[in-house]
Amino acid sequence: MWVLGPIGFTAPWVLLGFLVLPLLWLLLRAVPPAPVKRRFPGVALLLGLKDEEVEADRTPWWLLLLRMLAVAALVVAFAGPVLNPRVERGGSTDPLLVLMDASWASAPDWSVRMGRVSQALDEAEADGRVVCLLPATALPAEGCAFLAPADWRSRLAGLSPAGFAPDMDALSGVVSALPQDVETLWISDGLAREGRAEVLADLQGLGPVSVFETARPVMALGPLSLTEEGVSVPVLRADASDEALVTLLAHGPDPAGVPRVLDRQDVVLPAGAASVPVVFDLPPELRARVTRFEIEGLRSAGAKRLTDDSLKRREVGLVVVREGGEGLQLLSQLHYLRAALAGKADVLEGALPDLVLANPDVIILADVARLSGGEVADLLDWVNEGGMLLRFAGPNLAASDVAREGDDPLMPVRLRAGGRTLGGAMSWGEPKRLRPFAETSPFYGLPVPEDVEISAQVMAQPDPDLASRVIATLEDGTPLVTRKAVGQGQVVLFHVTANAEWSTLPLSGLFVSMLDRLAVTSRAAILDAEDLVGQSLQPLRVMDGFGRFEDAGNLLPVAGEEFVSARASNATPPGLYQGRDSLRALNVLAEGEALSPMRWPADVVVSGVERRGERVLTPLLLLAALAILAADLIASLWLSGRLFGARVLSSVLAAVFATTLATPQARAQEVPDDFALRAASELVLAYVRTGNAELDRMSEAGLAGISNVLTMRTSVEPAAPIGVDLETDPLGFFPMLYWPVTPEQPMPSAAAYTKLNAYLRTGGVILFDTRDADIAGFGAATPNGTKLQSLASPLDIPALEPIPEDHVLNRAFYLLREFPGRHAEGTIWVEAAPEGELADGMPFRNLNDNVTPVIVGGGDWAAAWAMDDSGAPMVPVGRGFSGEHQRELSYRFGVNLVIYVLTGNYKSDQVHVPALLDRLGQ
Repeated sequence: MWVLGPIGFTAPWVLLGFLVLPLLWLLLRAVPPAPVKRRFPGVALLLGLKDEEVEADRTPWWLLLLRMLAVAALVVAFAGPVLNPRVERGGSTDPLLVLMDASWASAPDWSVRMGRVSQALDEAEADGRVVCLLPATALPAEGCAFLAPADWRSRLAGLSPAGFAPDMDALSGVVSALPQDVETLWISDGLAREGRAEVLADLQGLGPVSVFETARPVMALGPLSLTEEGVSVPVLRADASDEALVTLLAHGPDPAGVPRVLDRQDVVLPAGAASVPVVFDLPPELRARVTRFEIEGLRSAGAKRLTDDSLKRREVGLVVVREGGEGLQLLSQLHYLRAALAGKADVLEGALPDLVLANPDVIILADVARLSGGEVADLLDWVNEGGMLLRFAGPNLAASDVAREGDDPLMPVRLRAGGRTLGGAMSWGEPKRLRPFAETSPFYGLPVPEDVEISAQVMAQPDPDLASRVIATLEDGTPLVTRKAVGQGQVVLFHVTANAEWSTLPLSGLFVSMLDRLAVTSRAAILDAEDLVGQSLQPLRVMDGFGRFEDAGNLLPVAGEEFVSARASNATPPGLYQGRDSLRALNVLAEGEALSPMRWPADVVVSGVERRGERVLTPLLLLAALAILAADLIASLWLSGRLFGARVLSSVLAAVFATTLATPQARAQEVPDDFALRAASELVLAYVRTGNAELDRMSEAGLAGISNVLTMRTSVEPAAPIGVDLETDPLGFFPMLYWPVTPEQPMPSAAAYTKLNAYLRTGGVILFDTRDADIAGFGAATPNGTKLQSLASPLDIPALEPIPEDHVLNRAFYLLREFPGRHAEGTIWVEAAPEGELADGMPFRNLNDNVTPVIVGGGDWAAAWAMDDSGAPMVPVGRGFSGEHQRELSYRFGVNLVIYVLTGNYKSDQVHVPALLDRLGQ
């Protein structure tokens, strides 16, 4: 190939044809020869006459130039011009190592990276080199194998990015086993990682190294945190040089269990900010349903952040009794509890009966002694079902006889009469401090501040079970906090007040930490190894590099103490892991991880996707030559006077006049035949014209959309749908009519109803669509339902019923249990069938010997089916993934409907084959 700037020629010798152009110029100038002038007296008789055809004595220069351009275009076209040709390398024959990071950061532009790999294989094949394709996230146990490029090309489709970063230590071991004199092409994800520089140095010791990176910025979501404002989701990026705009989505199920987008936030990432926190202020009940956060439009596991039980803040109920005035706020039994719970739990305050009905996770009784019998019963049932009752002592409890004579179901221990105070009858000489927490205590490991002092408390009576119920003591061994299991819940008692009257505990940070350890403020916000010792977490669903969920398959469980420090890897891919009593999420980025761009050394060649691919110019030049020759022909006719001659003009006018005269008669004869031909030549779905142009357009688009779906998925291939006028058009051509109902559409005439009844009696089916989501059920007095009653009253319609589970329509092609359209709610009504009996071994009743003539519903199916000319949906259905799932179910209903209308009860007969054979005597 001969390359001239950005253009190369595969047959450059053809360009020698340009040498012929001067000779061609001279030839065209000499032919025709110039006329010889002679004087002839008789020419005077020709004066005044006009020659209709003129022939120039010499070809004009501009026409010669036009012809020369056409010849030049043909010469260049046959020389094989190529734009941006790939220059053959003809260099090294050393083995080529194509090293791919193949991490989650490579996923958004994976196709671009695979295109560069394919190009490298082509170049290696042209040079006769062997290649090793090495994904760093899927290192082969046998090491790097150098094979022919054709062998690797068949495996490219099976490569995909992983949901974790490559292990540079393992990669270094594979690189160390490579032979000498190896050239490396590193397909990098652009992120700096520990150990990458060492691997690069090892590769440079084997041969030259070049790097391929794309310009797409790398983004990911960091660890979540709960703040007073809501859930904070940090957006991390490697390159923060420019401002960027992203949209974050919060996904989760709605109350019906359908996945939806629960919230979205548009975020501006300012220049220079590598991490920007985004706060989702969600109500507690909505926040508890969030399953993941993600960056919209970014196909990567790093752009998704899975949630688990650690996100769910607990609801804590504070039982409010009469408190003092504003000046006594610091003496309130609830003041320090409110401060400790602020931002960490969702606090509910009210009377005890109201809180029990609200069913919070924790109820706190601060110095509440006596409860009524009904309150005790309700509270005990709540605790038995898993609630935590947290009680604090105080003057009222100390003065009462609660838990004095025997066990109280709502107290963890029995109490002594009175209490123990500094200077009292059962006193100590000075305030007591806390003893370090025992290993069996949930508070184990918390440091005990020196300034926490106890000056008064209620005393526990000695009991055989007392030691097992004590979880915190004073330095003299006196119980300070006791706990007892009750059913699935527990009762905890602090033997001091919740304010600073009896101790300084509420004034210290230890008070907040103790509430955390009791899981009052959160379920498991902090993941400690001690919490998971002895457990094994089973992977449920894992993510690949694109952020798609996959079944965990045969992945082995992870030991609890190892899971605490686990990072996303081949052994522990990102996903959801089920523990003994909690669900844990392992995400791509761990706590403290950041994204940093890789800075390659100056001696490493880094390339991107700036180079454009080859483009053959021969077809374009041939078309240009043809266009020039066409222009030459028109110019020649114009010069000779034959372009707009009278004969040509009269012929054109005569043809136009004849066409004009013939058109009305032909159209008058062909309109009915054309309608019949369109309706009868192929299967056609039809809709009833309502007079509403917008609704009729949507009906046509909906039937066209479901026709496309039928063509792609089944052997049924309908033609373009037809709108019918009930007054004038015949109905017998159509197996089914789609009839959308609006309150404004006019009533058909008596003749139209006669035609409709005949259509129903001869096997036709009408799908009535009220498009109101069947809000009040079939026949209810909604505007569309009322109109449907008016429209259907003159029709010969049998009794209807909600579609039974064993109806043939449920299984005509797909197995369906619901039939949504643009609306997900509602049901459909079909002809009521008599009760049938099950045949031996048969799962369905013998129903629907005939196809139901009428189907009634309110799903607005045409809107869900509607597609534009490019095949894209015209009307949104639902939101996010759940909406597309709803649209898919509507397509399936449409397929089942048409198959059911065309085939009748064959699906029902299939399940009754034994009965059919018995009837036939076989």
